[in-house]
Amino acid sequence: MTDSTPGKATILVVDDTPDNLKLVSRLLMDTYKVKVAKSGAKALAIAAIEPRPDLVLLDIMMPEMDGYEVCRRLKADPRTSSIPVIFLTAKAETKNEEKGLWLGAVDYITKPISPPIVMARVEAQLKLKATADFLRDKADFLEQEVAKRTRDIVAIQDVTILAMASLAEARDTDTGNHVRRTQHYVKALAEKLKCHPHFAATLDAPTIAMLFKSAPLHDIGKVGVPDRILLKPGRLEPDEFAIMKSHTTLGYAAIEQAERTLGTPVAFLSCAKQIARSHHERWDGRGYPDGLASDSIPLAARLMAVADVYDALVSRRVYKSAMTYEEAVRFIVEGKGSQFDPDIVEAFVALQDQFKSIAARYADSDLNMEKRREGKDLVVG
Repeated sequence: MTDSTPGKATILVVDDTPDNLKLVSRLLMDTYKVKVAKSGAKALAIAAIEPRPDLVLLDIMMPEMDGYEVCRRLKADPRTSSIPVIFLTAKAETKNEEKGLWLGAVDYITKPISPPIVMARVEAQLKLKATADFLRDKADFLEQEVAKRTRDIVAIQDVTILAMASLAEARDTDTGNHVRRTQHYVKALAEKLKCHPHFAATLDAPTIAMLFKSAPLHDIGKVGVPDRILLKPGRLEPDEFAIMKSHTTLGYAAIEQAERTLGTPVAFLSCAKQIARSHHERWDGRGYPDGLASDSIPLAARLMAVADVYDALVSRRVYKSAMTYEEAVRFIVEGKGSQFDPDIVEAFVALQDQFKSIAARYADSDLNMEKRREGKDLVVG
């Protein structure tokens, strides 16, 4: 973190309305160090001075210089380009949000605000910024250690993925070994399909290794979902499910921010972005977040879709019993051509014994399940 105060990040709140500044400052001040700016020009001046803020909460509708222009200038300045920007605004139209994200903002929150959601989104972006800073620092070190470049890059990729994936796991302890199982399911499917005429040109050994490496990040966006939704034991209400679905775009944005901070495209992060954003898309186009269909869905996401759903079906949760392996296979087969890529389903059917073996090898222990149950009860109660 750039702030010199140990344990406290610095948030710059930018709004031309004093009451709004006071409201947001009071919300944040017990957890973070807060700086305020009543104009875009003042915000740019504060952001350019060391120690720089760790995150900017930015209104759009301001005189002289609006929030869009402030964001554009922050991202154009090398000194401030890596500072995450969250728009906090009354402009609620989709086109406004699209413009804000296109300019480089990492999130967009509309007024009137929900304090828990604001706090959760701020916390998530600060964690992701810390990860991005870690990646950038390690990249600089690698440039100085040319002789060890290949070995060090591989090691750093693995550590980074585990660190980022652990953010999601730490939020939702109910998933147990889900990350490990789905990682091996995806690899098994890719290995099976590498000689298939539709996939032979794509699924070479380096790509399969990249898929295996990237798969753990499929749910990284859950760090941005509020606990009241992520940890809810019962059925989600429509508005809650809408927020839950945002983990796909939050995950994509987080990984893209890390890649942008590195300053160069990274193959395994590009693959991870595809998986994070599109693993809930459906073959028939009725999935989310983009409503993609058939081959327009990235292959990495199509593989993860089968792996993710299968594991959810055969895994016991505190709020449901596990399906039998046979029941789970029938469910996947019934989704052939509607929810899932038909070719991938055929590979899955041929691999069902191997999937069963992977599930057994990385099964959640009864002790861990009991611990998660106790933890969930504590949160809900």
